[in-house]
Amino acid sequence: MPNLAQTLKQEISRIARKEVREDLAALRKSVTAHRSEIALLKRTVKELGTQLRSAQKAVMHAAPAVVEQKDAERPGRKRSFNADRLKAKRQALGMSQAQMARLFGISSLSLWKWESGQVTPRASMLERYFAAMSMGKREAWKVIEAN
Repeated sequence: MPNLAQTLKQEISRIARKEVREDLAALRKSVTAHRSEIALLKRTVKELGTQLRSAQKAVMHAAPAVVEQKDAERPGRKRSFNADRLKAKRQALGMSQAQMARLFGISSLSLWKWESGQVTPRASMLERYFAAMSMGKREAWKVIEAN
Protein backbone atom coordinates (compact mmCIF):
# COMPACT_ATOMS: atom_id res chain seq x y z
CA MET A 1 0.00 0.00 0.00
CA PRO A 2 1.47 3.32 -1.10
CA ASN A 3 2.29 5.91 1.45
CA LEU A 4 -0.52 8.46 1.83
CA ALA A 5 1.90 11.40 2.28
CA GLN A 6 3.78 10.48 -0.88
CA THR A 7 0.58 10.20 -2.93
CA LEU A 8 -0.68 13.51 -1.59
CA LYS A 9 2.62 15.15 -2.44
CA GLN A 10 2.55 13.79 -6.02
CA GLU A 11 -1.02 14.99 -6.53
CA ILE A 12 -0.21 18.47 -5.24
CA SER A 13 2.82 18.64 -7.59
CA ARG A 14 0.69 17.54 -10.56
CA ILE A 15 -1.98 20.18 -9.87
CA ALA A 16 0.67 22.87 -9.30
CA ARG A 17 2.39 22.01 -12.62
CA LYS A 18 -0.96 22.19 -14.41
CA GLU A 19 -1.70 25.66 -13.03
CA VAL A 20 1.83 26.89 -13.69
CA ARG A 21 1.60 25.59 -17.27
CA GLU A 22 -1.53 27.71 -17.86
CA ASP A 23 0.14 30.80 -16.39
CA LEU A 24 3.27 30.20 -18.47
CA ALA A 25 1.23 29.93 -21.66
CA ALA A 26 -0.25 33.38 -21.00
CA LEU A 27 3.21 34.79 -20.19
CA ARG A 28 4.70 33.29 -23.35
CA LYS A 29 1.99 34.95 -25.44
CA SER A 30 2.66 38.33 -23.84
CA VAL A 31 6.45 37.92 -24.22
CA THR A 32 5.99 37.09 -27.90
CA ALA A 33 3.80 40.16 -28.36
CA HIS A 34 6.35 42.35 -26.56
CA ARG A 35 9.21 41.01 -28.67
CA SER A 36 7.37 41.73 -31.90
CA GLU A 37 6.56 45.26 -30.64
CA ILE A 38 10.23 45.78 -29.75
CA ALA A 39 11.31 44.58 -33.19
CA LEU A 40 8.84 46.99 -34.81
CA LEU A 41 10.13 49.85 -32.66
CA LYS A 42 13.73 49.00 -33.54
CA ARG A 43 12.89 49.04 -37.24
CA THR A 44 11.12 52.38 -36.81
CA VAL A 45 14.08 53.88 -34.91
CA LYS A 46 16.48 52.65 -37.58
CA GLU A 47 14.33 54.14 -40.34
CA LEU A 48 14.02 57.45 -38.50
CA GLY A 49 17.79 57.52 -37.93
CA THR A 50 18.33 57.04 -41.65
CA GLN A 51 15.88 59.83 -42.44
CA LEU A 52 17.58 62.10 -39.89
CA ARG A 53 21.03 61.49 -41.36
CA SER A 54 19.80 62.17 -44.88
CA ALA A 55 18.05 65.35 -43.70
CA GLN A 56 21.23 66.49 -41.93
CA LYS A 57 23.25 65.85 -45.07
CA ALA A 58 20.74 67.85 -47.08
CA VAL A 59 20.95 70.72 -44.61
CA MET A 60 24.75 70.63 -44.57
CA HIS A 61 24.84 70.76 -48.35
CA ALA A 62 22.24 73.53 -48.38
CA ALA A 63 23.96 75.57 -45.63
CA PRO A 64 26.54 77.20 -47.94
CA ALA A 65 23.68 78.18 -50.22
CA VAL A 66 21.94 79.84 -47.27
CA VAL A 67 25.08 81.84 -46.49
CA GLU A 68 25.39 82.80 -50.15
CA GLN A 69 21.74 83.91 -50.20
CA LYS A 70 22.33 86.13 -47.18
CA ASP A 71 25.39 87.55 -48.92
CA ALA A 72 23.40 88.10 -52.10
CA GLU A 73 20.91 90.21 -50.17
CA ARG A 74 23.68 92.53 -48.97
CA PRO A 75 25.12 95.01 -51.41
CA GLY A 76 28.89 95.19 -51.79
CA ARG A 77 31.56 92.54 -51.66
CA LYS A 78 30.86 88.90 -50.96
CA ARG A 79 31.91 87.87 -47.47
CA SER A 80 34.40 85.03 -47.33
CA PHE A 81 36.75 83.35 -44.88
CA ASN A 82 40.41 84.30 -44.95
CA ALA A 83 42.96 82.67 -42.65
CA ASP A 84 45.40 85.59 -42.84
CA ARG A 85 42.68 88.11 -41.93
CA LEU A 86 41.66 85.92 -38.98
CA LYS A 87 45.22 85.82 -37.67
CA ALA A 88 45.64 89.56 -38.19
CA LYS A 89 42.36 90.27 -36.39
CA ARG A 90 43.39 88.06 -33.46
CA GLN A 91 46.70 89.89 -33.18
CA ALA A 92 44.96 93.28 -33.49
CA LEU A 93 42.64 92.31 -30.64
CA GLY A 94 45.68 91.25 -28.58
CA MET A 95 44.38 87.75 -27.96
CA SER A 96 45.97 84.35 -27.74
CA GLN A 97 44.62 81.52 -29.84
CA ALA A 98 42.92 80.05 -26.77
CA GLN A 99 41.15 83.35 -26.05
CA MET A 100 40.08 83.78 -29.66
CA ALA A 101 38.84 80.19 -29.68
CA ARG A 102 36.68 80.98 -26.64
CA LEU A 103 35.27 83.94 -28.54
CA PHE A 104 34.19 81.58 -31.32
CA GLY A 105 33.14 78.79 -28.96
CA ILE A 106 35.56 76.28 -30.48
CA SER A 107 38.74 74.50 -29.40
CA SER A 108 42.10 76.18 -29.75
CA LEU A 109 43.17 73.34 -32.07
CA SER A 110 40.31 74.18 -34.43
CA LEU A 111 41.34 77.86 -34.41
CA TRP A 112 44.94 76.88 -35.13
CA LYS A 113 43.75 74.81 -38.12
CA TRP A 114 41.66 77.76 -39.35
CA GLU A 115 44.58 80.19 -39.05
CA SER A 116 47.04 77.82 -40.72
CA GLY A 117 44.63 77.36 -43.64
CA GLN A 118 44.39 73.60 -43.15
CA VAL A 119 40.64 73.79 -42.59
CA THR A 120 37.94 76.32 -43.36
CA PRO A 121 35.08 76.82 -40.91
CA ARG A 122 31.80 75.06 -41.44
CA ALA A 123 28.90 77.11 -42.73
CA SER A 124 27.37 77.10 -39.25
CA MET A 125 30.54 78.73 -37.86
CA LEU A 126 30.90 81.36 -40.58
CA GLU A 127 28.35 83.66 -38.93
CA ARG A 128 30.39 83.60 -35.70
CA TYR A 129 33.50 84.33 -37.75
CA PHE A 130 31.88 87.29 -39.51
CA ALA A 131 30.49 88.60 -36.21
CA ALA A 132 33.92 88.38 -34.56
CA MET A 133 35.60 90.05 -37.51
CA SER A 134 33.29 93.03 -37.12
CA MET A 135 33.89 93.35 -33.34
CA GLY A 136 36.08 95.93 -31.73
CA LYS A 137 38.64 95.15 -29.05
CA ARG A 138 36.45 96.12 -26.06
CA GLU A 139 33.42 94.28 -27.37
CA ALA A 140 35.42 91.11 -28.04
CA TRP A 141 36.96 91.13 -24.56
CA LYS A 142 33.52 91.64 -23.00
CA VAL A 143 32.24 88.58 -24.86
CA ILE A 144 35.19 86.50 -23.68
CA GLU A 145 34.77 87.65 -20.08
CA ALA A 146 31.05 86.80 -20.24
CA ASN A 147 31.91 83.25 -21.34
